[in-house]
Amino acid sequence: MKTSKLILLSLLTLCLCSCSYDSESDLIGASGEPVDPNILITYTDNISQIMQSACIGCHSSPPVNGAPFALVNFSQVDQRAAGILNRMSRQSGAPGAMPPSGRLPQATIDLVERWINDGQLEN
Repeated sequence: MKTSKLILLSLLTLCLCSCSYDSESDLIGASGEPVDPNILITYTDNISQIMQSACIGCHSSPPVNGAPFALVNFSQVDQRAAGILNRMSRQSGAPGAMPPSGRLPQATIDLVERWINDGQLEN
């Protein structure tokens, strides 16, 4: 009986502790300021910077470290945008999660999603 209570208490504690995260970096843009919802998101002004910092390490031209394709220009990113968002949105450690170094801030993922929803503009 005591073992059951101890296990239940341990699981409850684990659940309560694992659900907290208070990082402001997930709520703000890369510059530290909230992204204005009225600003037009383009590949040139916004998305290329994300690709450079998070993806080009492996998805260069030619790709390295087992990456199957390059993501160095608008055309390459535009063709794979939905798949890129899918992989970025996965939790760290999940199969296929990108980048492998760890999940990007939610604000960055939201920016990519907004770019896709707004028509994937280049300039």
